Amino acid sequence: MNDFLKIADKEFSSRLIIGTGKFPSNEVMRQSIIASKSAMVTTALKRLGTEDSASENILEYIPKECMLLPNTSGVRDSKEAVFAAKMSRELYQTNWIKLEIHPDAKYLLPDVKETLLATEELVKLGFNVMPYIMPDPTACKQLEELGAVAVMPLASPIGTNKGIKCKDMLEIIINQASVPVIVDAGLGSPKDACQAMEMGADACMVNTAIAIAGDSVQMAKAFALGIDAGRIAYLSGIPSLSNFAVATSPLTSFLDDEQANVDMM
Repeated sequence: MNDFLKIADKEFSSRLIIGTGKFPSNEVMRQSIIASKSAMVTTALKRLGTEDSASENILEYIPKECMLLPNTSGVRDSKEAVFAAKMSRELYQTNWIKLEIHPDAKYLLPDVKETLLATEELVKLGFNVMPYIMPDPTACKQLEELGAVAVMPLASPIGTNKGIKCKDMLEIIINQASVPVIVDAGLGSPKDACQAMEMGADACMVNTAIAIAGDSVQMAKAFALGIDAGRIAYLSGIPSLSNFAVATSPLTSFLDDEQANVDMM
């Protein structure tokens, strides 16, 4: 099925975006990315190695076929976000950026006002901005109008694995969006990703649930299958709900017909 995810001017063969944090090792991370079949990998700027870094260069473990999506995790306001994005473009020669502004270290919830300000500025500077945002239909529409190439509303707080806790809001965002909607943060199991895709989301972003699983590689594979199942179900047309039983086979009408034949004899 040639069902590619299109964001801005690029097409991606996978609808699963995978993060790079919390894995037990860079090698496990690499194997998990491969198992997930992801075509886009996001990582925080502070985790990207440089030539003069004493630590391992994480870039060496990201498969070459995957597009790198640097993110601004750790910045506290729009000014810091714009600076981080400029630095990312200079170092890694990409104008793609996942915009994350969450000044509260305890809950890591995105700052809507600062995200809007940073998006406006970064779009003017030529970036393809993919902002992480609250599941706020108004804010998502505003980001789209400012030029974001996709919106990434959270399902539940980062790293909680609680799944989709704001279904109604996500459905509104999906229904009114004209850019891809990528459900980001809080997805705890493949069934959550499947549910998001059944709702009509264009993609899902997953990190913690894969990275801290007992077997990260197998969990990555399971998420990929969940994404595919949900997408195929959505495209197939999921039947509407009914408050009453609807028979799939004839009930007693054939008995009535047989009785009528007997009475006529």
